[in-house]
Amino acid sequence: MNYFNNISYMISHLFLMAFLYLFITHRYSERVTRLICLSSFLLLNFTDIIKLNIFPDNDICYFAVTLLQICVTQLTGILISRKRNSKVLFIGLSASNYTILGSAFAPILLIQTQNTALALTANFAVHFVILYILYKSLRNIWLRQYETEYTKGWWELCLIPVFFYCSFSCIAFFPYTLYDNPQNIPGILCMMITMCVSYVVVLRYIESDSKRKDIYYKNVLFETYIRGLEDQYYMVEKSEKKLRILRHDMRHYSRIIHQLLSQGEYEEINKIILHVNDVMDEHKVTCYCKNLIVNTIISEMIKWTDKFGIRVTLDLLVPEKIPVNDYEFTAVIANLFENAIRCVKNYEKEQRWIEMKVHCTQEHLLIHVKNECHDNIAFDAGTGLPKSEKGRNHGLGMQSVLTFSDKTEGTIDCFCENHIFQIILFIKF
Repeated sequence: MNYFNNISYMISHLFLMAFLYLFITHRYSERVTRLICLSSFLLLNFTDIIKLNIFPDNDICYFAVTLLQICVTQLTGILISRKRNSKVLFIGLSASNYTILGSAFAPILLIQTQNTALALTANFAVHFVILYILYKSLRNIWLRQYETEYTKGWWELCLIPVFFYCSFSCIAFFPYTLYDNPQNIPGILCMMITMCVSYVVVLRYIESDSKRKDIYYKNVLFETYIRGLEDQYYMVEKSEKKLRILRHDMRHYSRIIHQLLSQGEYEEINKIILHVNDVMDEHKVTCYCKNLIVNTIISEMIKWTDKFGIRVTLDLLVPEKIPVNDYEFTAVIANLFENAIRCVKNYEKEQRWIEMKVHCTQEHLLIHVKNECHDNIAFDAGTGLPKSEKGRNHGLGMQSVLTFSDKTEGTIDCFCENHIFQIILFIKF
């Protein structure tokens, strides 16, 4: 019977590696990733020989080798993954659950039909069909979640595949198999259905929650954008009113200047000209760049910096049409600007400064922000970006920047040297 189990487990390991390969974005090249998966596949098959053929009746060996195989599987997922966090662990544990579904069908059919070839064929077919269904229905949902930086609650979600796996193993494989207790087959089938439904419900809920968060932050951005437009409209209205008054008074100023010229009072004439210039500049609407949305957000941020007495140096080159999403791009600028303001607003006056350079063309995008920084910054080991000191529910602004960088296949770097913090985002189109 062992040869049957060996082949059955080999089929499961094959689809296990296929699942990890398809549902994880790769850190390395396709060739290296496939080599890692192949090595893990061979190692899993070798350990199967130990527990199934060399020590078939040793429960301690079976348990120890199974633990080793679990570690190999999870480490394979973490090793090939571009991101290494709780989400990768979740998909690795889920891969084990997926293959245990297919593995359970083989002994069930063998018990019912006593046909080895049919049982192994069905084992392969069930694995393939389940993987195909998961690939078509859940892969895109999962990859969208995988790419986001929100990891809150994923450690708890890892308990779902853990307990499903333990329950399946205890009922179907260890210490007694379905061959010993075939009456457990209906229970196993019910657990399979329950697990599949649970995964679909959980992933769709997570996607819905993620969309809700995205909508919330977009609404915050839109609110800022609308408020900025209202302020600009108010400033334009005031400016037009002042200019109408100035145009009305210009004939009086002309008459006064004409009389002062005849009297040689050039100093008084200069004062009148300065007064007219001050009135014209008093409510001038500043245009920082040609992009309306970016210009509006920058205007809002400048009002904030003026409130705290922060010196701002801007170098903006943003056309009206840009090759990325306007709102996502503006959100990145707003987040980086806001972080810089929060950092320097409580410093001494000479230390309250920010420099921002934003150049966007059809070929590339560059965002470079510099500001004074005397804080001890903790950088995340995985992303290289600063971690929020306020706890796990904070720092979403920087996560949003990283998500934008990943989505556009950009590079992001930040460092703090000589009490100057710098962050650079570069994207080549």
